[in-house]
Amino acid sequence: MPNNTPNSLVTGGAGFLGSHLCDRLLAEGHKVTCMDNLLTGSMDNIAHLMGNENFQFIKYNVTEYVYIEGQLDYILHFASPASPIDYLKLPIQTLKVGSLGTHKTLGLAKEKRARYLLASTSEVYGDPLIHPQPESYWGNVNPIGVRGVYDEAKRFAEAMVMAYHRYHKLDTRIVRIFNTYGPRMRLHDGRALPTFMKQALMGDNLTVFGDGSQTRSFCYVDDLVEGIYRLLMSDEVLPVNIGNPEEITLLEFAKEIKEMTGTSSKIVFELLPEDDPKVRQPDIRKAKEVLGWEPRVERRDGLLKTLEYFKEQLGKNLVERP
Repeated sequence: MPNNTPNSLVTGGAGFLGSHLCDRLLAEGHKVTCMDNLLTGSMDNIAHLMGNENFQFIKYNVTEYVYIEGQLDYILHFASPASPIDYLKLPIQTLKVGSLGTHKTLGLAKEKRARYLLASTSEVYGDPLIHPQPESYWGNVNPIGVRGVYDEAKRFAEAMVMAYHRYHKLDTRIVRIFNTYGPRMRLHDGRALPTFMKQALMGDNLTVFGDGSQTRSFCYVDDLVEGIYRLLMSDEVLPVNIGNPEEITLLEFAKEIKEMTGTSSKIVFELLPEDDPKVRQPDIRKAKEVLGWEPRVERRDGLLKTLEYFKEQLGKNLVERP
């Protein structure tokens, strides 16, 4: 008799987003294989799943030949360094997982006739000249800048996914993920939210780059996972933005974290990094129309949950002060 239980592979499944996706797929009745080389992922993120009979972990680098025995229905390719501190430190690995890793996992999807979902990013839009950013925008990316290793890796990955869809008739999905936050983020990943929270909790000055007028839009992880799952189960082949369109300047955001934590830390300003986007806000009209999705969690509610998680991590001494 055929096995009606869906089998899913999540690459990068021990990472922040990947581990939350493993949780969701298991809750939906899937058997889940989590594959991660732990370059930026952590076993702590999936420790609570290790006794689950429907979950297995494989430590592996997906830039190599990938083989999974038996039935496979869904592949979610989330393996990649995703924060500036990681992809600037690991430029070659970032390019390889976006190119070779995408190629190897697409080959597996072709062999297994599995539906394939690529985790792309708002960084494909670069430093955008259109605001907010719709899926139809082609982007403004510096291919030889320091951030190009991540931006172009994801742009190449999208192109390869569409090539497999068109040439091999593979069933594919592409999600363009905007800034996301929540429990299991790393305090030292270099992005604004964990950096501000870490600095506030440790009594350090909050570092704002430039004059702080650049904007970001923050989506709570539960909302993001809901959007990704709806896209996975939809018929939409072309890219879909998933993110929260509520925009805030980084200076306003630093003040918000300062107030929330009650810290006496000061806000200090440093030089703006190369090719740092001046604006970032998703146009989510397509997600609303096609998926019936929009974010539900208020930013303050999500931030309070994230703050409690970071306090716990600092208490366990899991994060070393640089």
